[in-house]
Amino acid sequence: QVQLVESGGGLVQPGGSLRLSCAASGSIFSINAMGWYRQAPGKERELVATITSGGITNYADSVKARFIISRDNAKNTVYLQMNRLKPEDTAVYYCNADRVRQRLWANENNYWGQGTQVTVSS
Repeated sequence: QVQLVESGGGLVQPGGSLRLSCAASGSIFSINAMGWYRQAPGKERELVATITSGGITNYADSVKARFIISRDNAKNTVYLQMNRLKPEDTAVYYCNADRVRQRLWANENNYWGQGTQVTVSS
């Protein structure tokens, strides 16, 4: 089984920064894309940013130029550096690992972390 463990959430003032981390553990042969999604109260879960194993990134328009996603393939870990945070960034942030193979030629699966709360408030 594969597990995703997130860390780094918390309370920050508007304009501040936070760095989220997510480590995938278990028997892992390869992970295609890793990313971050968020869900605010009363809203649907939305994409924040994704990064492929080759380093290709994709960002939601609302976070472009403020957030930076990065990845350490050797550690199966993805990071989200969040700068110039706004109150509207308040949400539970979920890590996702897409097209995970536990062995060569094995089926691909998708996994989610348990979520970490980010609150932006003065």
